[in-house]
Amino acid sequence: MGIEQHLGNSFVATSISFIANWSRKNSLWPFPFATACCSIEFMSCMTSDFDIARFGAERPSFSPRQADLMLVLGTITYKMAPVLWQAYQTMAEPKWVICVGACASTGGMFDTYAVLQGIDRVIPVDIYVPGCPPRPEMMLDALVKLQQKISKESVNDPKYRDRVEYLDKALNGGMSMSER
Repeated sequence: MGIEQHLGNSFVATSISFIANWSRKNSLWPFPFATACCSIEFMSCMTSDFDIARFGAERPSFSPRQADLMLVLGTITYKMAPVLWQAYQTMAEPKWVICVGACASTGGMFDTYAVLQGIDRVIPVDIYVPGCPPRPEMMLDALVKLQQKISKESVNDPKYRDRVEYLDKALNGGMSMSER
């Protein structure tokens, strides 16, 4: 009843990077950091018309500890910047950020002393979605671009080094059940 029954005497050759990236890109758990009108457009991505579930991101997480993709949707003020930073730091590695809308990307039409002129001054951004507010199709396109970026990443990157050591230790039997 195991995998041997399905594969017979054949074998599968692949890399850890391919398996890890394939599973990461097809099971993104978005954390919407929503503050303005872009969040309404994100809500429409969850409906059957656009169906974000087709791209493996159907489970929005409203806790950053359970998310690996942060969607910053809307205007961020300087008072919100430390909260955004803390939410980003709370997310587990690997983590990605999509900046949605003109307000989150550049401050938009709010060129004032209170509005942060781009969230990339606070957290690193992987994909930018332009528009005010951007169409749901643009958000889905950004998700596809992020999946393409994830599939090209290597587990040998410094941000994955601790995970590679953990996998190596776990696969070689040097880890007890309590450590897993």
